[in-house]
Amino acid sequence: MINKQTVRDIDVKQKRVLVRVDFNVPLDGGVISDDTRIRAAIPTIRYLVDAGARVVLMSHLGRPKGVDDTLRLAPCAARLAELLGRTVQTASDCVGDDVTVAVLALKSGDIILLENLRFHKEEEKNDPAFARQLAALGEVYVNDAFGTAHRAHASTEGVAHRLPAVAGFLMEKELNFLGKAVTAPERPFIAILGGAKVSDKIAVIENLMQKADYVLIGGGMANTFIRAQGHETGDSLVEADKVETARALMAAGGAKLVLPVDAIIADKFDKDATAQIVDIDKVPSGWRILDVGPRTIALFRERLAGARTIVWNGPLGVFEFPKFARGTVAIAQALAASGATTIIGGGESVAAVEQAGVADRITHMSTGGGASLEFLEGKTLPGVAALLDK
Repeated sequence: MINKQTVRDIDVKQKRVLVRVDFNVPLDGGVISDDTRIRAAIPTIRYLVDAGARVVLMSHLGRPKGVDDTLRLAPCAARLAELLGRTVQTASDCVGDDVTVAVLALKSGDIILLENLRFHKEEEKNDPAFARQLAALGEVYVNDAFGTAHRAHASTEGVAHRLPAVAGFLMEKELNFLGKAVTAPERPFIAILGGAKVSDKIAVIENLMQKADYVLIGGGMANTFIRAQGHETGDSLVEADKVETARALMAAGGAKLVLPVDAIIADKFDKDATAQIVDIDKVPSGWRILDVGPRTIALFRERLAGARTIVWNGPLGVFEFPKFARGTVAIAQALAASGATTIIGGGESVAAVEQAGVADRITHMSTGGGASLEFLEGKTLPGVAALLDK
């Protein structure tokens, strides 16, 4: 599927290979609470080390405004060293004379992780001078950070125009799975979309309605459609300015767009709230929809039966509260048992699948929430477009 060159297509022996990774991991008091993104980069790093490259890794972490000692990448370097079983050097910055000296001193098979790219405001501005400084550290550029490929930043897009630029193995895998799902899926092809806001996913719904056999809608975003159907939604989250848009999507989608028929409602937004099951047109005032109900789960399972490709982005309820996680967990289990090619589109959906205990039975879990969404919208990702074609 991928029409971009990868690390297999270039000679990296003895070369300084500048690799954009996505080590934007959750930190809890300086301790990494989930190392999934670091693990995802291992195959590319190991391949480069084994091929005799001098590996220069760069990543952002969090959203610092200038230098922030709580967002330094040292914990990521330590975890990577543990996973690889070899030394990973760290740099005091990502550009500058000291960094250049450290990078030029690397020997074949050595690895250095540069400091947080976003300590420099020029990174997100895709500043040409900053991109040039980064590019000077390498002879070849590898982008293995799918999670940031939808951003035209200096390290994802700017550098790619200044060095021979190819995809890493994670990037290749993401593009292959998501690319096949949107261009040539095995049918029936079902998309499941959840999460809080319909405004985030209008373009995704429009694109997938043209490609999928069914689009199942849940989560907070379903409330706006329920209002568009003319039903009361109590104190539920609704985007009032998107009700007309939802109505237009329902008219365009017809039977292809599948909405909840019942819900689990709560008297307040709280894990210990009083809950009850109601039909979708019977939500009383003062109550709010926090999950899909059992009839909706049965309906969704029915639509998923026999599917060959399933893409899921966004939970179907407030899955952080066990009482309102049933819909999300039930659909995660249905995907795991389906026999279809199953693709989870990053972010909260991945957390939900892990919470349901079925992560090992999902075909592909994307590392990029925003990037996978934009890809499913049919958008060109700047970090991908800048790579060399095959």
